[in-house]
Amino acid sequence: MDNSTHTQGFSTRAIHHGYDPMSHGGALIAPIYQTSTYAFPSAEYGAACFAGEADGHVYSRISNPTLALLEQRMASLEGGEAGLALASGMGAISATLWTLLRPGDELLVGTTVYGCTFAFMHHGIGEFGVKVRHVDLNDLDALRAAITPKTRMIYFETPANPTMRLVDIAAVTGVAREHGITVVVDSTYCTPYLQRPLALGADLVLHSATKYLSGHGDITAGLVIGNRTLIDRIRLQGLKDLTGAVLSPHDASLLMRGIKTLALRMERHCRNALQVAQFLQRQPAVEVLHYPGLPSFPQHELATRQMRLPGGMLAFEMRGGLAAGRQFMNALQLFSRAVSLGDAESLAQHPASMTHSSYTAQERAAHGISEGLVRLSVGLEDIDDLLADLAQALATVE
Repeated sequence: MDNSTHTQGFSTRAIHHGYDPMSHGGALIAPIYQTSTYAFPSAEYGAACFAGEADGHVYSRISNPTLALLEQRMASLEGGEAGLALASGMGAISATLWTLLRPGDELLVGTTVYGCTFAFMHHGIGEFGVKVRHVDLNDLDALRAAITPKTRMIYFETPANPTMRLVDIAAVTGVAREHGITVVVDSTYCTPYLQRPLALGADLVLHSATKYLSGHGDITAGLVIGNRTLIDRIRLQGLKDLTGAVLSPHDASLLMRGIKTLALRMERHCRNALQVAQFLQRQPAVEVLHYPGLPSFPQHELATRQMRLPGGMLAFEMRGGLAAGRQFMNALQLFSRAVSLGDAESLAQHPASMTHSSYTAQERAAHGISEGLVRLSVGLEDIDDLLADLAQALATVE
């Protein structure tokens, strides 16, 4: 095979991209560069690095060789020019928005977003002069009507946390390009294995890498990927000066270890989640079920067109509302009652009182987050054990 013309597959790049063991003493695993600062061979070289005239590391708040490999690898997987690693998903979001928005700008946001994202937008940048408005992005006429000369960014999650609502990335970016508006997509639920927003026209894709990309629940991390010009701006403003949300090289190494098995894990997450969704769909106690892999899901066609697989997340409401949902959650034995998602362990949580408690009750109602909604992150356990746990918990609900 002529490797000069062969395009390597996803898992091969997730394991090998950007690293040659022979350039590191034969070490098969990339070294962890545990250093805060770097020595220069000359004063002139140091000055050139600080001036941006030479490539080189000057201080680990800005860049680090371990993080640089992670960033190159994720850029390859997402199909972007460059990536930036940060200390958390919220670090990636806040660094990006602080960099690209200014007082007087307008930010259009999808109907529902993660609770801390919502709080940052409305009680963070919103209090510093950025106007934040939520729009049903699946209504392109409503989107066009919401755009003004001050609109600088469209931001959304797809699927949205916790409602599973999808947004047609290509359709929204098509409208945005007509007006020169930056599109930022939070693709945490999908990872680049299931969905690649940049290929569909988005300018930036964000991840809470704490979740599926890590996959083991032992670090917090964030990533943003896009064209080099935007990523350089976010690195030198949002990361270096505005947030200081620096990822440690130890955590970067753990994250790269997780990414090596991402494709295998996502296949299992999705297979388990589909079987869980099919099981719950048959239960009389379940009133409403949200999972993109079911033909009954209202946006099933979009899911099959935009996503490789329907993901490992689902949400549902039980007959009896909040009381029944809490009774069900308290009866779970194998599913852990915990926030976060994408771990090997299956997790159950109640958005209204946990991840989305930063919304008021009125805001949750307006954004489609019912008080009885239960969110499941379906893990990697044996499916028979997961279904048995769900069945016994459902049996306790009157």
